[in-house]
Amino acid sequence: MKKQSGFTLIELAIVLVIIGLLLGGVLKGQELINSARVKNLASDFRNTQVYVYGYQDRFRVIPGDDRGAGPRFASPAQVASNGTQNGVIEGSWFEPANTAESCVFWQHVRLAGFAAGKSAIADINCSNGNEYMPRNAEGGVVGIQGVTDFNSTLALTGANAMIGSFVVCSALIRGSLAKQLDTLLDDGDTAAGSVRVYRSGSSTWATTLSITGPEDSAQYNVCMAF
Repeated sequence: MKKQSGFTLIELAIVLVIIGLLLGGVLKGQELINSARVKNLASDFRNTQVYVYGYQDRFRVIPGDDRGAGPRFASPAQVASNGTQNGVIEGSWFEPANTAESCVFWQHVRLAGFAAGKSAIADINCSNGNEYMPRNAEGGVVGIQGVTDFNSTLALTGANAMIGSFVVCSALIRGSLAKQLDTLLDDGDTAAGSVRVYRSGSSTWATTLSITGPEDSAQYNVCMAF
């Protein structure tokens, strides 16, 4: 009768240790990837603030809202429209009209050399699939608008209203990354503070979106007021 051979306990232990190390390496690698992605997403918010303050410091007016943009940038590209210069970036952050200040904002900061991207009037296309506006690491649109209109659109009133002059929003961000973003940029509570999270496609703010509210795999809009 042939004697059957098998693994010893030591051999099995070694195999299990190797498997554990491999799984740990995979999980750690995924954690590093997500961390890098969150930092990339955070840079969109910070860079947009730099665009606003840099433009304001140089020209003493808000990009998009700049009434003198036409004469200032007459060459080499034509400016889509002049702003009202009332201190507000008018228009929605998402899919604004091509002549809205929230769309022209991107042309102004590009013509001024603060941001990269197309700046010719023929290339402006914010309202049709957001082809003109920048994209984040998740493929969603990055936009800006006045905080008052934003609060009104999402019914944010009283103590729940966003505070500041402008709000930068970044679309289609997974819930797991949205929570990390809020922790990195604000207070870690997705329903309070200067950074808020709401479900993509929602027309009203959901006050139940606390730090544990967003589902990790669902997509959300992350917005930061400043």
